[in-house]
Amino acid sequence: MAEMSGSRPTSERHIPVLKERCLMLLAPGFDAARGRGERPVVIDATLGMGGHSEALLQRHQDLHLIGIDRDEEALALAGERLSPFAGRTSLVHAVYDEIPDVLDELGIPAVHGVLMDLGVSSLQLDERERGFAYSYDAPLDMRMDTSRGQTAADVVNEYEEQDLIRLIRTWGEEKFAGRIARSIVSRRAETPFTTTGELVEAIRAVVPAAAARNSGHPAKRTFQALRIEVNEELDVLERAVPAAVDAIALGGRVVVMSYHSLEDKIVKRTFQSRSTSSAPHGFPVELEQHKPELKTITKGTEQPTEAEIAENPRAASARLRAAERIKDRRTA
Repeated sequence: MAEMSGSRPTSERHIPVLKERCLMLLAPGFDAARGRGERPVVIDATLGMGGHSEALLQRHQDLHLIGIDRDEEALALAGERLSPFAGRTSLVHAVYDEIPDVLDELGIPAVHGVLMDLGVSSLQLDERERGFAYSYDAPLDMRMDTSRGQTAADVVNEYEEQDLIRLIRTWGEEKFAGRIARSIVSRRAETPFTTTGELVEAIRAVVPAAAARNSGHPAKRTFQALRIEVNEELDVLERAVPAAVDAIALGGRVVVMSYHSLEDKIVKRTFQSRSTSSAPHGFPVELEQHKPELKTITKGTEQPTEAEIAENPRAASARLRAAERIKDRRTA
């Protein structure tokens, strides 16, 4: 995504990942709504700075958009960007597993599309004081919602060594988790961690230089693990993908972009389970209640083109999956 600068408009500070492909995948759900005489409604469940939402609203003049984000700063910036469409938007401070509550509050029974762009946003990465990036020194925070919850400093200073090993190995897929956890515990015994730079130093001291050359920055995986832990990202996603599927009307579509294998596995598992018949093995007739709810639209995952990555390097790890509801929610 574009380099951040406080003086630049939001539209120049954020390049939406796989924008045209997302628009193309969501459009048939809106057409299905119109075919039934309904006004199309879409949820951008990870609003960020509103790039995808702006494109959707520009492309579909009758569309109502519900934008959800746990980051109040992102909501404010997106609100400015989407102000020309204020009559067609509902922006909500919430976590994306709270889709059912958001729809209840708005009195909307079903939607015709849900978009999720997972992981950390460009705003969070580029605003130094948020502490998401390992490339410069900042307070060790990493909360997407700075109004509540534990910080990354709380985790590294308070978790037992075995718990640190578990989360760095599991969430970060880091093979040097044991060394890193021991280094953290040893250093915090002298002085608690308060900044990202201190943590990077503790990690760099124990990760072999050869491993760093082959796998990128030595702190990358540990920072990913801490961010996931602080924001309970995978627990939230486990609830959010089924909630998104349950929210869409017949013909509606769910489009999800993930950025590491742990996220993608959750999305894949939900889509596969909902697009498979639930009839018992050997059952002679597939009853209505056994028929799949979803049809997967993408074959495996779709990835950005080389041109898209050149324009937006942060898109490189994006993996997109999409599914369509083929069975009415009332009979699912």
